[in-house]
Formats: sequence, C-alpha cells, structure tokens
Amino acid sequence: MKNSVLFWIYLGLAAAGLITAWIFNYLAVMGGQDYGLAWTATAVDLVATFDLGIVAFACVFFMFAESSRIGMKRTWILVVLSGITAIAFVFPLFLALRERHLKLNQP
Repeated sequence: MKNSVLFWIYLGLAAAGLITAWIFNYLAVMGGQDYGLAWTATAVDLVATFDLGIVAFACVFFMFAESSRIGMKRTWILVVLSGITAIAFVFPLFLALRERHLKLNQP
C-alpha cells in the first residue's frame, strides 16, 4: 500500500509542529521565562491564548467525533500526547493517521 500525498503533507506538518514546540519550549525554559505570565501578560497574549485554546478544543472534539465515525481506535492517546507535546504536532498526526486509516479501509 502506498500512502497518499496528503498523508505525507500531514506527517511533515506534524514533524514541524513537534520540532518547533521542542525548540521554543527549550528556549523558554533555558531563558527562565514564566509560562503563566507569558500567556496572560497583555491583551494580545490573551487573544492568542483564547484563540489557541478554542482551536485546541475544536480539534479534540473533531478528533473524537471523526475517529468514532470512521472506526479509528485509541485516539485518546493522541489527546493525552497533546498535553505533553503540542496540538501543532498531534492534530496533523491525527490527520495523517486518519488518511492512512481511510486508505486501509476503502471498500
């Protein structure tokens, strides 16, 4: 079975999301930055915080609904993973796994 172009695009985006999360979290930790303050320091920070939070919840709801609809299992693992990595990694990874699942289960 050959994976689709879309699978590889999603996988590339997942890799980019993981790498950027690692790099910028490393820089923040090494710089002694306060995560709580960084998310809420200004009105602009609050806009980004709520924007990202709403998108993250929408992604999680979509992941559970879509995986239930198409019969994917163990989606909860990806949701747990998002708490220790980044939704920028987990959501594209879910989309890649979804593409693969759909291809494997074509009629």
